[in-house]
Amino acid sequence: MTAITALLAGLLFGVGLIVSGMANPAKVLGFLDLAGTWDPSLAFVMVGAILLGSLAFLIAKRRKRSFLGLPVQLPASTNVTLRLVLGSAAFGIGWGLAGFCPGPALVALGAGYPKAVGFVAAMVAGMVVFEVAERAKSTLQRA
Repeated sequence: MTAITALLAGLLFGVGLIVSGMANPAKVLGFLDLAGTWDPSLAFVMVGAILLGSLAFLIAKRRKRSFLGLPVQLPASTNVTLRLVLGSAAFGIGWGLAGFCPGPALVALGAGYPKAVGFVAAMVAGMVVFEVAERAKSTLQRA
């Protein structure tokens, strides 16, 4: 049941990204181009996502278990660290340069957008470099 729920949620999310235009880098770059021909339509998508996400968190906070019977685990940390700031900056810079962020890039890859191939390859390479660095750091700390 968990796998089916995850599949349906992923499909719904992917369809939402395509319908909203988030998987189209030209639309995203038009939204981010405040000095040029700004396209504000994605602001409505983002406001809708924030409202829906806020509602989901309110419901989750009141429940001990998810709809599938699993324990609800919400993030507890409110610390702003250098790592968080640098990661957020890298995310924003990548989004602004390429017009993709991870979720829409995967949807665009599946939808056949050629530009998504390079972005997803770079994203996976970055994930591999991060994992290797974290393992090396962990090994050095244990030694």
